[in-house]
Amino acid sequence: MRALVVYESLWGNTEQLARAISVALRGWGSVEVVDSDAAPLAVEAYDLLVVGAPTHAFSMSRAATRADAVTSHGAPHEPARGIREWLEALNRPPRPIPVLVFDTRVDRPRLPGSAAKAARHELRALGFGTSVAPETFRVRGYEGPLRDGERERAAAWASRAVARLDPAPPAIA
Repeated sequence: MRALVVYESLWGNTEQLARAISVALRGWGSVEVVDSDAAPLAVEAYDLLVVGAPTHAFSMSRAATRADAVTSHGAPHEPARGIREWLEALNRPPRPIPVLVFDTRVDRPRLPGSAAKAARHELRALGFGTSVAPETFRVRGYEGPLRDGERERAAAWASRAVARLDPAPPAIA
């Protein structure tokens, strides 16, 4: 299996989860991890796509919400192209590639909305295989850190999901 993990991260929390997921997936094959600015627009060479994004204003971020995160909340990184814009430019794959989608959301206050659900909807419309339900991971406040155990929970979630998609267990090295 060849997997691509694409993430958008302003404070580094979503990136931490993407990297934890990539480590978990290495037992099934090769894994590439890229941020949304560097993500390819053609993904047909991959057998699995994993997409992660922070929830902003109840959905995927926009240029304005990313800029506000930097100016009003002190986010250290502002992606030029978030997951929303990447999905708008992403080429439709010639076959349904399975996708796992996750987001990060603040722990308190518990707000509605989900970047993962919105991204999954867009990916389904593009013809990706979206049989795995999206997952949310919690962050303490806007800047983080991640809640205790979230990296481990993300790795376990990805491992379980891939095992359902590909029931052959990974080879022991």
